[in-house]
Formats: sequence, C-alpha cells, structure tokens
Amino acid sequence: MIFPHRFLIVCTLLSICQLSGEKAKKGKTAENLVRENLVPWCIVPFDATKRSPEERAKMLVRLGLKRSAYDWRSQHVPEFEEEILQYKKHGIEFFAFWGGHEKAFELFQKHGIHPQIWKTLRSPKSGTHEEKIRSAKETMIPLAKRTDEIGCKLGLYNHGGWGGEPENLVSVCKALRADGHDHVGIVYNWHHGHDRIKQWEDDLNLMKPFLHCLNLNGMNTGAKPKILALGKGEHEERMLNILLESGYEGSVGILDHQNHLDAEKSLRANLDGLKKLLTKLR
Repeated sequence: MIFPHRFLIVCTLLSICQLSGEKAKKGKTAENLVRENLVPWCIVPFDATKRSPEERAKMLVRLGLKRSAYDWRSQHVPEFEEEILQYKKHGIEFFAFWGGHEKAFELFQKHGIHPQIWKTLRSPKSGTHEEKIRSAKETMIPLAKRTDEIGCKLGLYNHGGWGGEPENLVSVCKALRADGHDHVGIVYNWHHGHDRIKQWEDDLNLMKPFLHCLNLNGMNTGAKPKILALGKGEHEERMLNILLESGYEGSVGILDHQNHLDAEKSLRANLDGLKKLLTKLR
C-alpha cells in the first residue's frame, strides 16, 4: 500500500524527470541540422575563388562539412573523376549531382557511389492540369530509368514556374511512382520559393513524404535579395521553426550561390546564421 504523501512524492519526481527529459530533447539539435550532416550546394561554378576539386574538398573539411552536392558547368566535366577522388580522400560524401551527364553516371558506377540526381521539373506551356502532369512526367521517364539502373535517387527540383509549384511537384512525383519509379522524390529550394513563404507550412506538409532534400536560404519578402545568408532575412526563423515542429528527418542543404563571394565565407555565414537561429528556437 502506498500512503498518500508517498504517492505525491513519487508523482512529483516523475513530473520532474519528464520535464527534464523534454527540456533536454528540446535543447538538442535535430540530427539533420548537425553541421556534418548538412549538404553544401551551389559551391562549384558560383565560387568566386574558383577552387580545384582538391581545394574544394579541403575547404569542406575546414568547415566541418562531410557532404557535398555538386553543380557544374561544361568546363568542369574533365574534373568529374578528380572531384570524386578528392571527396573520397578527404572523407566527403558525394551526396548529389546536378542534372544528367552520361560520363558522370559511368564514373559513379566505376567508383561505387550513388549520389542523388537533381533535375529541374519542366513547366509545360499548354494543356489542362492533367495534361501538364502527364507531359512533365513523360519528360522525366528516361532519367528516372537511368538513375534507377545506377542505383541513384532522382530528385525533382523546383526552379520556378509551373514545375516549381509544390502541388505540381508532388503530382508528378506520384505519377512517376505509380509507374514503378519509387526512387523519385523532391528537392525543394527556399531560394526558388519566395512566392510561397506564407504557404510554407501547408507546402511542407504536402511535400514531406516525398522530400529527398530541402535547401535553406535567408528569406525576405519579394526575394530582395534572392540569395541571403541564414539569419539575415525576415521569414526563415518562422519557416525553420515549422520545419523543426514537423519532425522532418530528411537531408538539409545550405547555399553559396553568390558569384561575388568566396564559397568558404558564404558557407560559414550560413553555418553561423543557422546556429544562431537554432539557439533562438530551442
């Protein structure tokens, strides 16, 4: 038999333990926002310093980053294999690759890596909504088949227009999965979604089951400016809080994407800004 005063003591102790646990849980950074799990994006052609693959890998190590999403231009094609080798040498995961290039796909197979492939979802110019979905799906089928062959996920990338609207990204993703392409998902970029700031919570809930990666950005109304370090905008604190409360556990990226800046300085500004935002939201 438990006497009333002992029962009260037990209940009080349990409450204290529960509150302490909740406080500890709230104070812990989400695993996908820990520095080593973040994915730096737009760090190759946009880097004002124009680093070589080795210099880029060393930069990522200095920043404490262990993943990279690779964007490129024609002049970078001869460096594809060296980029892979330098990432391996320095312990960097080749997390994602922009667009489609057969040489890169062959190198991925040669070196046994399976990065996500990110590709803009095109915006059909005419037709009913259903016709546009079907047309957009059909243009993605060849790449969906090829990425499946090499064991890489395919991410439909929002880049403005009809193809950048969350509802359309989800619809095309569902259509491709219905055809058996279960490796297809969505890569959503805040810097291409300024006109959706107010709808962020609804958009996230819609896209969340399909997200391969979410790329963050400082967010001002009207994209003024379009690219901004985290913590410098009007809306990203609220948007990040919504992300945290949603329980999203997928990958998260940060940007350089500024031709006039050294990529290391740009990435560091975003890392510092993200740290401050997370501290405020704990």
